[in-house]
Amino acid sequence: MMCSRKLLAALVCGFICAVVQRPEVKAAETPPNIVFVFADDQCFETIHALGHDVVETPNLDRLVDEGLTFTDAYNQGSWSGAVCVASRTMLNTGRFLWNARRIYDESERERQAGRFWSEYLKGAGYDTYMTGKWHVRADAAKAFDVVADVRGGMPGQTPEGYNRPIDGQPDPWKPWDTKFGGYWKGGKHWSEVVGDHAVDFLDRAATRQKPFFMYLAFNAPHDPRQSPKQYVDKYPLENVKLPVNFLPEYPFKDAIGCGKGLRDERLAPFPRTPYAVKVNRREYYAIITHMDTQVGRIFNALQESGKAQKTYVFFTADHGLAVGHHGLMGKQNLYDHSVRVPLIVCGPDVPKGKRIQTPVYLQDVMPTTLELAGVEKPDHVQFKSLMPLIRGGADAHYGAVYGAYLALQRSVKQDGCKLILYPALGKARLFDLNDDPHEMKDLAADPQHKPLMKRLFAALLKLQEETGDELDLRSVYAELQTPP
Repeated sequence: MMCSRKLLAALVCGFICAVVQRPEVKAAETPPNIVFVFADDQCFETIHALGHDVVETPNLDRLVDEGLTFTDAYNQGSWSGAVCVASRTMLNTGRFLWNARRIYDESERERQAGRFWSEYLKGAGYDTYMTGKWHVRADAAKAFDVVADVRGGMPGQTPEGYNRPIDGQPDPWKPWDTKFGGYWKGGKHWSEVVGDHAVDFLDRAATRQKPFFMYLAFNAPHDPRQSPKQYVDKYPLENVKLPVNFLPEYPFKDAIGCGKGLRDERLAPFPRTPYAVKVNRREYYAIITHMDTQVGRIFNALQESGKAQKTYVFFTADHGLAVGHHGLMGKQNLYDHSVRVPLIVCGPDVPKGKRIQTPVYLQDVMPTTLELAGVEKPDHVQFKSLMPLIRGGADAHYGAVYGAYLALQRSVKQDGCKLILYPALGKARLFDLNDDPHEMKDLAADPQHKPLMKRLFAALLKLQEETGDELDLRSVYAELQTPP
């Protein structure tokens, strides 16, 4: 009898814990399907329909035409050189940067407790599916009902892929040469494999009644930037332009953690040359166009499944990439080319061809889908649903946008101005993005802008509290602490 009572008590306790940890799911007569398409390393400026005059992205252009684009979507930064890890942990847990870092090592335990994106949608009655890059410290095979070809952080790079090309010397590496492995490992380009799996799932989903959630994560366009030769041939070097803010070397690269020791920065020679940057950008555009072809296959399969009218599609990337901007190659910096990403939404009641400039975070996709699924937003989820903006509500979303990289860089963007701080140097950089979108004219030394810098610094201190950032900036920037 005593054992029965203990068993009953344990069962009751377990039920109560489950109820506490699972947010309320509101009754929904016809919950929509959700397709989330995720790129890796794709800068906001690399979609033709959004202003890039060289890169070919006909299928993403179609998304832009048929949906709504958030033109100012950001990633908050990273606690490691692998920026994708931080971005994806924030996305799947809903927590701001440093709060996500605190639970990162316990990500699998968080998933088991139900505090994960896919787990919430499972609880709402969704079939959940995942393929491609994961790079989250939780078991993808258990986080989703069905998984296929879960990939690691990046395809294998080779020694020949670094420090290239060098002017006047033969280039030892070719993006279409399968002997270098990488995306070609296994016999078929990884982007094509993601496309295959997605199409197969949609073919099966066509006959099912349950709503589905698809998490389709390309490794592209992360290096090694490999694609078939016909895609590279689309971009003759004479058609590839240098970034307007091209520099041979970034003057503060070592103090901000972006020197010769950082893997991403070793992809091209120091100092950067126009030739090396153009070749790297050519290969970057080619793998984006190749990925765009696979995205088109997925969208076509969705249409053919008969499910498109009840499906929301989200496209974004985990962060951007420099590829020659400011003399940098990687994403471990806080310039817009590395923290700002494309973010496009299509769906049954989403305005077509609309663009919204309100600053948002890419991780806002997570609570947006919870709202669509009828899941009450959990207390620990700090990012915000995009649905009020999509439905034409007030423009207010976040008062300011936060950025961080290790303890070496901090930034805040507010009202079109950005303050970047380099604590190891005690240096500040200030840009008016309205007049200077390429962040080339540093206004920090101009006395007339001191009040603006102080306002931005105050906003950054507030954001530090919200994101769980414990870095002491006050001791470094005492001159910015007096009221503006």
